[in-house]
Amino acid sequence: MTLLRTAPPSRGTRVAPPRLRAWDWPLVLAAVSLSILGAALVWSATAAEVAAAGRWEGTYGLRHAVNLGIGLVLCWTVSRLGHRAIRRTTPLLYGASLVGLLLVLSPVGSTINGAQAWIRLPAGFSVQPSEFAKVSVIVAVALVLSDRDRREAPDVRTVGRALAIAAVPAGLVLLQPDLGTVLVIGAIVAGMLALAGVRALHLLALAVAAVAAVAAAFALGLVDQYQVDRLTAFARPEEGARTFGYNTQQARIAIGAGGVLGQGLGQGSQTQGGFVPFNHTDFVFSVAGEELGFVGVCVLLGLLAVVLWRGLTIALRARDLFGRLVASGVVLWIGLQSFENIGMNLGIMPVTGVPLPFVSYGGSSMFAVWIGIGLLLNVHAGATADD
Repeated sequence: MTLLRTAPPSRGTRVAPPRLRAWDWPLVLAAVSLSILGAALVWSATAAEVAAAGRWEGTYGLRHAVNLGIGLVLCWTVSRLGHRAIRRTTPLLYGASLVGLLLVLSPVGSTINGAQAWIRLPAGFSVQPSEFAKVSVIVAVALVLSDRDRREAPDVRTVGRALAIAAVPAGLVLLQPDLGTVLVIGAIVAGMLALAGVRALHLLALAVAAVAAVAAAFALGLVDQYQVDRLTAFARPEEGARTFGYNTQQARIAIGAGGVLGQGLGQGSQTQGGFVPFNHTDFVFSVAGEELGFVGVCVLLGLLAVVLWRGLTIALRARDLFGRLVASGVVLWIGLQSFENIGMNLGIMPVTGVPLPFVSYGGSSMFAVWIGIGLLLNVHAGATADD
């Protein structure tokens, strides 16, 4: 990976693995609480369907809890890595993510809901490499942007290297096609470039280039027509109510039916009636709105706010530019993806199929986001070691 060079860490960077007592516990407890809440919502969203198929009602809820357990192990492992180890393994992580994305596009890949984005594993398991690509892009772009004097703005060559590193996995994801993940990766990289001090003129040029690239993708047919319809349905809800806007319309009905206190877990008429498709993955927020009501939604949003607050605090306290950019990238990822998912449930954002972090059902999403929490804890330990 000639684009990726491991630079020596700044002075004061913690190398020794952090202990559990060095963790940012408000961050961890908020993330665990979100995941447990997600398990309850996933159980409720799938109980009726699973029971009708003659299976145990708690199947998906239990799987979500198991995914949480695996995610915590991954989080602990990443948090135990020294700062230098994170930098050294970045090219390996980036290369592994590219291999996974290439395998998805090969005969090994499996197509679900129109996107060839999964790799089937034995015993009925599957993995979605695009989720892990978000992690690899964050650490790889942070490594490139931190390979300079912190007081200097990134030059054109550095920005070009960072964009090239992000463009390769983004292009492979677009071929699946998974436009939602591509948009998330693009927004993360743009935010990291701004935080790294890229000049405003360069950012403006990048914005114009991004718009031109999106227009070209549509014109060349790289984006399927059904994805175009999904992206534009939110702007014409009445016209698409029975087609591509159906999911959003039903989600809004469910959220509105919840009132202040909700209809009760497992008691939502829309949820239990199966009116909202994919309500354990993309539209799990509608289950929270209907069954837990305004109060429950406020709790969910409050926990997300704690995660973002602690992540921002860790980024601000980071002792080196690499740590600050990694922490900022993780915060951007969780924040932007949460906003997009909740927005599409409310009908104010296009439907892109991105999961709600910690809450939506899906092993790859859960594992990746907990790796992100592990990176935050690693940066936090490096900062507190020198306080």
